[in-house]
Order: sequence, then C-alpha cells, then structure tokens
Amino acid sequence: MKAKNNKEIVKILSTYKKIGKDIQKKFSQFRKIGKRLKDKEIFKELCFCILTVQSKAENCWKCIESLDDANLLEKGSSDEVMRRLKGVRFHKNKAKRIIEARSSLQILVRMLEYETDSTQIRQWLVENVNGLGMKEATHFLRNIGKADNLAILDRHILRRLHKLGIIEKIPESLSIKNYLEIEKKMQIFAESIKIPVNHLDFVFWYQETGRIFK
Repeated sequence: MKAKNNKEIVKILSTYKKIGKDIQKKFSQFRKIGKRLKDKEIFKELCFCILTVQSKAENCWKCIESLDDANLLEKGSSDEVMRRLKGVRFHKNKAKRIIEARSSLQILVRMLEYETDSTQIRQWLVENVNGLGMKEATHFLRNIGKADNLAILDRHILRRLHKLGIIEKIPESLSIKNYLEIEKKMQIFAESIKIPVNHLDFVFWYQETGRIFK
C-alpha cells in the first residue's frame, strides 16, 4: 500500500528516529511480561484493555493500579471494582466485565503459553472475553509482547492512515472484516517504509498525542 503523502512519510521516519529507542524499551518491558506469564500481570493488562474503550488510557491505568493496590482486581466485588473506576466511561458495565474475565484467566494463560499464532489468540479473546473487540484484544497482546504483526486501529491510527491516503475514509465503526482489511493495508505500508507495524502504532500515537504510553 503506497501512501499518497510523501511529506507525511518523511515526518513518520523522523519521528521514528527520535523515539525509536523509547519504543524498543517499551517492547522489552512487554516481552518480559509475556515471558513471565504471571497471572496477576496478565490479568492487569487484560483489565486495562477492557477499561480503555472510549476512555483515556492514562486514567484507566491509574484505576487498574488503584484496584491492584487494594487487592480488588482478583477478589473485589463488582460494586467494589466499580467505585474505583473514577473517570472511566461505562464504569458499571466494565466492572462487571472485569469480574467475568476472571473465569477466563487460566485458559488464557495456558493458551499464551502454548499458542504461537497471535491471530488465533486474538480471535479467541474477541469471542470469549466480554468487552474486548479487535482493537482491545490487539492492544492486550501488544502489551504482553505477543502482538507480532498486528495493528491497534484506534481513532488516532485511523486518522493518520486517512491523512496518508492509505484508507479513503475513517469508518464510523469497524466490523472484524473491515478491521482485517485496514490492518492489512497498514501492514503493507509499514513494510514499505521499513518500520514494524507494532512500532508504527506508537509513532502514530506519538504524532497525535505527543507522548508514548501503553
């Protein structure tokens, strides 16, 4: 997929040169989590991605840390979890989804241990963890160093892809089919400019927000 905006490509390459080492550090941290496969770490990242739907990532992580400090992620009731989700949209439903996700944790950890195909793991997550769509499932896998060549198609990424001419318009919603089609276009573009697609996520995010987070 050839982008139409050469000036934007120059900016991407310049940004990657600037923050590439920081991105590498992030992925080093993510891979350590994926190698350790500790239930608590995996569950924190899973719950974080459940919370991020239509909510600010930084605030969601603060809520996760608060829940973890109070030992409520693994043992708290739905009401106890909900009270800690300050500033998170749909906090009541998301609290219930965190409780539901506990029952899938052991199966998920075993799958992460033995399954090497990230697309298969993502599909399982979408089908079995309430609150995770394609974007959130990919985000989770990225944050444990197992996303491989998958792309997190959030609004920041889609805006950049549209600006580059890689997609004709920003979709109002993404079906699984549309997600995979746009992801493929982003993968081809990333390959053409010699930046790993999961690194390109960070570059686009940085260009939109001026920061690197989770």
